[in-house]
Amino acid sequence: MIKSAKILLLIFPSMLVYADNPPPPPLVVAHTAVAVERLSKSQLRSIYLKRQVIWPNGDKIKVYMLPAKSVTHQQFSQANLQMFPYQLEQTWQKLTFSGIGTPPVEVASAAHMLQLIQTTPGAIGYLPYGNEINNAKVIEIQP
Repeated sequence: MIKSAKILLLIFPSMLVYADNPPPPPLVVAHTAVAVERLSKSQLRSIYLKRQVIWPNGDKIKVYMLPAKSVTHQQFSQANLQMFPYQLEQTWQKLTFSGIGTPPVEVASAAHMLQLIQTTPGAIGYLPYGNEINNAKVIEIQP
């Protein structure tokens, strides 16, 4: 047993770092004209599940996401939405197949997401923690 634990520590040394200090969740970012400063996790989940499609000022919400297999998307889903990526995917498939709605727009990279958020009124998305964010608004996420 001890021998196998030593092997795991050699193979997965980064697991020890994450156990005590998980990485900060991705930042939620919106277009500068979005009149919201903070959202609860429940409100953010409603936006990403396409239940809330209009901002309080009446602007349409344009939702962006990174590919489901990206580490940033997985961190965002679990930390901010408290869902696994596959649960989001199942919900979006139901919306699409029932004709009620469409999934968020998937973008290939964080740089492309920031560009779209900067230029699309009503846009919301997320970026890895530590990314430089210019001409966009960071939305505070409350429990």
